[in-house]
Amino acid sequence: MTVAGIITAIIIGAILGVVGRILAPGKQNIPIWLTIVVGIVAALIGTAIVGPMRDTNGVDWVELIVQVVLAVIGVILAARLYPGNRNRA
Repeated sequence: MTVAGIITAIIIGAILGVVGRILAPGKQNIPIWLTIVVGIVAALIGTAIVGPMRDTNGVDWVELIVQVVLAVIGVILAARLYPGNRNRA
């Protein structure tokens, strides 16, 4: 992964975190920095899973969908595991 790839993953990851938070059901009482970190991790994992299997010159929609799904799952998990939210269902 190049430096440009890492910077792109951070930017896309921040956007994915916010999208994941919007799409996750219910209210998530987690800080925005955690939302961004979850999005970055989702972007990196999604690229690692789908990236080697795909070869496109444009937007890779399958990779993007996988990243969004991972971001939603990550936000839900972060909201449940974040201190102060453990007593909530």
